[in-house]
Amino acid sequence: MRRSPLALAALATVAVPGLDPYDVRALGAPDSDTDAALVADSQRRRWVVRAPTDAASGAALEAETALVGLLSTQVENGRLPFAVPTPVGFAALPDGGRAVVHAQIDGRPVELDWLEPGPGLSADLGRSIAALHELPVAVVESLGLPTYSADEYRRRRQAEVDEAARTGHVPATLQARWESRLEDVSWWRFRPTVVHGDLSGERVLVADGRVTGILGWSQAMVADPADDLAWLLVAAPADAAESIIEAYQLRRTELTDPHLADRALLAGELALARWLLFGVHSGDEAVVADAAGMLADLDAQTRPEQPDDEPDAEAV
Repeated sequence: MRRSPLALAALATVAVPGLDPYDVRALGAPDSDTDAALVADSQRRRWVVRAPTDAASGAALEAETALVGLLSTQVENGRLPFAVPTPVGFAALPDGGRAVVHAQIDGRPVELDWLEPGPGLSADLGRSIAALHELPVAVVESLGLPTYSADEYRRRRQAEVDEAARTGHVPATLQARWESRLEDVSWWRFRPTVVHGDLSGERVLVADGRVTGILGWSQAMVADPADDLAWLLVAAPADAAESIIEAYQLRRTELTDPHLADRALLAGELALARWLLFGVHSGDEAVVADAAGMLADLDAQTRPEQPDDEPDAEAV
């Protein structure tokens, strides 16, 4: 069931004894699988309350909550240089599951046009993502979250490409290029790490030129570290992307992954295949059409240039 911001504020008062709300506003998209609100209390503190809308989203929220609890320990011991949404209280729901409350993390969602080359925010983004990838994989494995070897992950990506190709919406030249990269095993010799799995500008909070927090941990797993860099390498200014990668590599230990950036760019492209499959699986023709259009554009942008025709003899 869906809950109004006022209902969520009431749940926050149960989860956090002494919380006296004076203002509340909705957070997130209406079609999200959780309801969320930002509650300000009489002491000017701000709290985020989230509640699942069904049993599946409740199970996902519980898994994310368990992971964030372990990540909080990594924040406290200095291994993670940014905050995570650490739960401070829970409220049982009449239809099952729990609402979760955490203090709002300072900062604003990062926008890519803020990124510049050099030692500022771009470098801090690189270091922050690297710190996440340096965590022991046991943090994720202990919770039974997905864990892939490098080859398992490569084959998972191959399966996605094969399924997308069967829809008939992937241009043949683009499919062939993807398959060539997926079959080149030299690209896929990497050490799997803890990854966020769904990084984007709206999930990374920044203030005063540094990363202050990362939200949305429901897709975390042990997999390809390139995935967490894809959104930056695909869309950030090129010179800023270089600073991100340089800072990332300096922060990582024993990093020998010459195709990290290549896989990150490929992951950005394959996100279009997953968007297409989402549209197909959900029966949303508008999404399918949108994905097909973007795939056609990508194919045009990446298609090898054809050599000019030989000049006519009379023109020579």
